Amino acid sequence: MVKVREDYPCHPDGSVNLEAWLQRIGQKVDIYDETLLQACQFAEQVDKQAPRSDVWSSRTSSYLTGLAMADILAELHLDQESLVAAVLYRAVREGKTTLADVEKQFGQDIAALIDGAQRMAVISQIINPNIHSDTLNTNSQQQLDSLRRMLVSMIDDVRVALIKLAERTFAIREIKEASEERRLRVAREVFDIYAPLAHRLGIGHIKWELEDLSFRYLEPQAYREIAALLDEKRLDRQEYIQNVIDILKKELLRFTIQGDVTGRAKHIYSIWRKMKRKGIRFSEVYDVRAVRLLVPEVRDCYAALGIVHSLWRHIPREFDDYIASPKENGYRSLHTAVIGPQGKALEVQIRTFSMHEEAELGVCAHWHYKEGTQSGQDRRYESKIAWLRQVLEWQEDIGESRAEDLASYFNQAIQDERVYVFTRDGHVVDLQIGATPLDFAYHVHTEVGHSCRGARVNGRIVPLTYTLNTGDQIDIITSGGGAPSRDWLNPALGYLVSSRAIAKVRHWFKMQDRDQNLEAGQEMLQRELDRLGMQRLDLQALAPRFNLKGRDDILVALGAGDIRVQQLVNAQTELHPRQVQSPLELLKPSRHKHDSDIQIEGVGNMMTTLARCCRPVRGEAILGYISQGRGVVVHTNVCPELRRLQEQEPDRIIGVSWGSTTEPQPYPVDIVVRAYDRTGLLRDITMVLANEQVNVTGVQTHTDKTSGLAHMRLVIEVPALDVLGRVLSRIAQQPNVIEARRIGQAES
Repeated sequence: MVKVREDYPCHPDGSVNLEAWLQRIGQKVDIYDETLLQACQFAEQVDKQAPRSDVWSSRTSSYLTGLAMADILAELHLDQESLVAAVLYRAVREGKTTLADVEKQFGQDIAALIDGAQRMAVISQIINPNIHSDTLNTNSQQQLDSLRRMLVSMIDDVRVALIKLAERTFAIREIKEASEERRLRVAREVFDIYAPLAHRLGIGHIKWELEDLSFRYLEPQAYREIAALLDEKRLDRQEYIQNVIDILKKELLRFTIQGDVTGRAKHIYSIWRKMKRKGIRFSEVYDVRAVRLLVPEVRDCYAALGIVHSLWRHIPREFDDYIASPKENGYRSLHTAVIGPQGKALEVQIRTFSMHEEAELGVCAHWHYKEGTQSGQDRRYESKIAWLRQVLEWQEDIGESRAEDLASYFNQAIQDERVYVFTRDGHVVDLQIGATPLDFAYHVHTEVGHSCRGARVNGRIVPLTYTLNTGDQIDIITSGGGAPSRDWLNPALGYLVSSRAIAKVRHWFKMQDRDQNLEAGQEMLQRELDRLGMQRLDLQALAPRFNLKGRDDILVALGAGDIRVQQLVNAQTELHPRQVQSPLELLKPSRHKHDSDIQIEGVGNMMTTLARCCRPVRGEAILGYISQGRGVVVHTNVCPELRRLQEQEPDRIIGVSWGSTTEPQPYPVDIVVRAYDRTGLLRDITMVLANEQVNVTGVQTHTDKTSGLAHMRLVIEVPALDVLGRVLSRIAQQPNVIEARRIGQAES
């Protein structure tokens, strides 16, 4: 029997007391007829009739999940229709009933809400394909159509997104007893997509919980450490906060301000992120001790701020006025940090009661239905979903685009890390963190981006790869008849970071002649393979992976910017056939604990050694050779030495693959740099490596005095093939450098 949660009112037999539950819901939501009760009874009936398909579903049920989702939405003060759709959602998703049956019994509006919420799964499938293997079997055009319909549904009725948020909130609350694979999958999906979505919709009430719970499973050690530090002196901290609350209440009354003062909840993920971002210790995080003041009017906020600063000394550079300058999701509040009683750091947040409701409920605070129409505060509601309209308008502006592009732009739009820059006329533009002047140019207008040839930031000429910072003022320099450069599509060169701008450049090249793209693609592929020291790729075999017909189509897509060389390399690695496995009795485990980055088929964690002849790097197709005494020696699958061993001792060849560790170890790689010699050449190259956080373990240099050519051979350590590609591209951009490439196996 499925266990009923203890917080549900129950009958003596353990079943949910729906009448009592509805009475509780009715305290938060206007229940105007028996539709919600009928929906609950319907969900319970179809759930009882359906068999349990797996171990996890036997621990919960679509019926109880629906009730939990309705509880969450009631906390957000949504309407009865939303709760009815929530109660029925899981039954439809799990195939226990159909949308047609729902529409027949509960109406088209309820069915449309459920259908829209179901479509949101396509976002997870495209953004995180590694945890949704069924994505590879879905037609790209179908994905794009589903994605567009989902966006239209969310714009027409944002309750679609709120129902899905409620479902994912319940899911991550309930996964504690699930398998590790399921916990990680749900946590990654929630952290990457639904916590940022809650933030973008302004629903702090949900955002903080989703971040903390997903962080608990994704970084369990860090979570436990911070939780332990918070628990360590919890009683002392509570006593301290209560003392601060008493002082502030007394002062507010003295100045006749009717305010409410409470201690603020401590969010583990936000503490961890602040420690990482600022490079500080736990003891230096000011908002571990925090209080919140709620007052009636905006003028009272600033009066209360004056009271706080008169009581305790303000900490420099720790004040933010989000009332005068709200965050992009509409969040308004005053944040200040002071040296409070006993000389301890203290954070104080000050806002009005209406600002607090908006901060906790976001878009829900402006979503009130009356006879099917939205009432009140239209402007604020529209501002909270304006970014959704921008995503859809961008896709319509581009015309042809891929589901991956649209999903990527949606994902970027929900992230809370933004930079705020100014146009020449002083208008504010918010961009993705890490954006460049070229991203800004495409944000202004497609033609401005195409014709961009330079930029001034704060009056100074900067390269197009310059990383913009909040407060920068940008002036784009254009030229008549200008056109994009294919280099702009190379992620290693750093010209563009926003999906919106990248898609516009791709679209421009796609509109050019096929023959030009074919030739350009061939040149790009050969240049990158030469640089990485790799041999040819089997493009004909790779074509189906990208929904293309053959080799030429791949080259055209490569030239048009639809495919990157790194994607081809990764696809070849996945398609590489496994070799005959060798006798396992030759393998002996390492005597020391060995967190290998290599997985051996059928064996697991054994001692491995990277072959010096080819120095494989994460991302390349690899095979292992069982040696005597050195464990499994790992080669690239195109290594000449491996081919010789395959011919002589095929029974010692074993399938190996790169491990799934989140922190892969660095691998040594030999590279060569040829350049016209100049003063500071070696310094500039090592500076590039230092900026990329790449370790150098060996350097040999030689300069031909006659020709003036410098020849450098370096041994560097990189964690993956894409990092190597980026490093080589950055070195090749340095003045006087002719080429920078990986040394081929024949040269080793």
